Amino acid sequence: MSEYKIITDSGSDLPESMLESLNIKSVSLIVNFKGEVRGDSVDEGIREFYNDLRAGEIATTSAINPTRWEEAMEEELKAGMDLLVIAFTSGLSTTYQSAVIAANELAEKYPDRKIKVVDSLCASLGQGLLVWYAAKKQQEGMSLEELAAWLESERYHLCHWFTVDDLMFLKRGGRVSATTALVGTMLKIKPVLHVDDEGHLINMSKARGRKASIEALAAKAVELGKGYDNSTMFICHGDCIEDAEYLASIVKEKCGVQEVFIGYTGAVIGSHSGPGTLALFFMGEKR
Repeated sequence: MSEYKIITDSGSDLPESMLESLNIKSVSLIVNFKGEVRGDSVDEGIREFYNDLRAGEIATTSAINPTRWEEAMEEELKAGMDLLVIAFTSGLSTTYQSAVIAANELAEKYPDRKIKVVDSLCASLGQGLLVWYAAKKQQEGMSLEELAAWLESERYHLCHWFTVDDLMFLKRGGRVSATTALVGTMLKIKPVLHVDDEGHLINMSKARGRKASIEALAAKAVELGKGYDNSTMFICHGDCIEDAEYLASIVKEKCGVQEVFIGYTGAVIGSHSGPGTLALFFMGEKR
């Protein structure tokens, strides 16, 4: 069985330390911010980034194009590795489609190598959790073909539930109307959203106040996570660590979670969801 390398992109919001420990290669999406073009990141400068968003700065983002994917993939192919690429959801980005284009080009150039590209249908640390599981399965000896099939099945059980603190960021991205954003802000209504089976962002319900919205996320884990191994859950936040820790304490108490990894929402996703974004990721019967 040939060795294979797992490659993902920065839509996973995994920090460098975890990528290194899992032996995962990551390709960065792009953020255009304050007159600069920079790579997506959850590490260097992320708190400053959220402070600037709070001060009114606006960021725009770009997907990974086929050329950049091809460069990242070919480096591993030249080293004799087969490839498993786990890409940011096609429901929110063209990053997956670009990876497929690059893989098709390289398949002709490297006919003896295997390249599998999986649409994660996930975002942020939901994608990160899927990649984390993939790395564990690889370490357990699962083959490239087996792991690609496992991912394409289990991605529909990776639940993404989140809330935001400022509806105006979702309004800017066209996720809620201007009227909804204005009225919701005045009444302190917080949306509870999820990512559906097609990788799209869907507004599911509303909560009155921040605490209620956080508790609603935990309630979804209790409801949907029964019967699944959720000894590890992931939480991401848009520079609101106290809220993330509160959410972690609830799921540890109510879901028997042993480990909760808490990380930042990266600059690309944070550009559209804003400061105060809070999300919970776990395995469940359905999304």
